[in-house]
Amino acid sequence: MISTRLDQLMIGTPQKFRDDGAMSAIAKHPVEDALILGLEGLAGNQVADPLHHGGRDKAVHLYPAEHYGFWRDKYPDLHLLEQPGAFGENFSCTGMTEDRLCLGDIFRLGEALIQCSHARKPCWKLNHRFGKPDVLKTVVKTGKSGSYFRVLETGKVQAGDLFFQQERPLPDWPLDRLFDLIIGGQHKGRSAELRILAENPLLAENWRQRAQQLAETQTD
Repeated sequence: MISTRLDQLMIGTPQKFRDDGAMSAIAKHPVEDALILGLEGLAGNQVADPLHHGGRDKAVHLYPAEHYGFWRDKYPDLHLLEQPGAFGENFSCTGMTEDRLCLGDIFRLGEALIQCSHARKPCWKLNHRFGKPDVLKTVVKTGKSGSYFRVLETGKVQAGDLFFQQERPLPDWPLDRLFDLIIGGQHKGRSAELRILAENPLLAENWRQRAQQLAETQTD
């Protein structure tokens, strides 16, 4: 069972991201005060692209602090990696890596109750934010994706609060296995697993759809 501390709580608002006027809220800043965590996310946090970000299955994004050492070794010239928030995460903590966190895990954090809904599918914005052409590819290859949570009970959360694990309904589905199957290209010959995921209500809806699509391409 996982028990760890929320080291930093971060929010952001849409800002100009590219010269063509594209907007993004990937840049986050830390907040010391308690914030209300609602069904759609943290008070004061916004998204620029509601089609691909936000919503109840993506209420908050967590990125493991342990991964920063890997990224600093890979990109030692990037000052962006000197503190949490480089990946647009709302939560920064240790102990929540993809091999330890399972789909459906439920945690009490402050007054809120949250549930892991899926891993993060990386997009082009990571390459642009880092100014590197291979960030997305590296996330896919390594599985250092981070995770998303839905909110089961709303309430105040604050940096320093502890995560207390309440339930683990799916111990056979750590996020690294889930990510490899749905995003990492390791789906061939695994139609049975894909169909199980496609019917699992604990998995975010868009990933359930992706699992169904991948299952339909199988010949096993």
